[in-house]
Amino acid sequence: MLMKLLFLFIFLATSFSYAQTSAEYMNKGNLKSDAEDFKGAILDYNKAITADPKNSEAYFYRGTAKYYLEDNNGAKIDYDKAISLNPNFAEALCNRGLVKWDLEDLQGALADLNKSIQLEPTNDFAYCNRGGVKGELNDLQGALTDYNKAIELAPTEMDYFNNRGLLKVDLKDFKGAIDDFTKVITTDPANAVAYANRANAKTDLSDYQGALPDYNKAIELDPTDAGAIFNRGLAKVELKQIPAACIDFKKALELGETAATEAIEMYCK
Repeated sequence: MLMKLLFLFIFLATSFSYAQTSAEYMNKGNLKSDAEDFKGAILDYNKAITADPKNSEAYFYRGTAKYYLEDNNGAKIDYDKAISLNPNFAEALCNRGLVKWDLEDLQGALADLNKSIQLEPTNDFAYCNRGGVKGELNDLQGALTDYNKAIELAPTEMDYFNNRGLLKVDLKDFKGAIDDFTKVITTDPANAVAYANRANAKTDLSDYQGALPDYNKAIELDPTDAGAIFNRGLAKVELKQIPAACIDFKKALELGETAATEAIEMYCK
């Protein structure tokens, strides 16, 4: 599964043109947001906006806090206001693009991310997320170009390699995908998702024996990953390890993997 990245929450330098009370409330909200007290932060951002209704940054921060509380519509309203006050607010455009992505407005998301990148062409976060939107729009080569650019700008961001690896799977470049997932694992050996993704790419190459250790490690790191358990069962079927496969299918079903029902009926009678 494609991983949308951590939502952009960069604390911008507070403008001295704002009234002092607005800046003070906004800074209090930022501290609460940093501590993941998003509801408390919103109360402070409300006060900052009351003190200065033209404080675009306060709307931006409040929108991001709402996003973290899964209030996409409320976040979009705040980003709309921030952008109306400052049409060249690159960070707000980027974040609104992600909200539109979540709201399945892919063309709107693409337009916002395009504008954000035009204003801030070194924003690796925007390139990576635009790559995700392009992937959903089936512009796979365009997505690959964006992921490549994101990695060029931020070569230590492992989420970018993971997302590019998933795209390479869609492009049938399974060896390239394995290279990207291996990069993630080398940097972060406790990344269960990367092990599961690499195992899946190996099965795409019919390397079922090579996939098993990766599935084993993914499940060791995350014993609740029903998908990895189910897929390990499928690999075991290919290796003629039917009894062991049935154990995996039954466990995956317990964890909510509905596709396991058919596998059990087929292999575990």
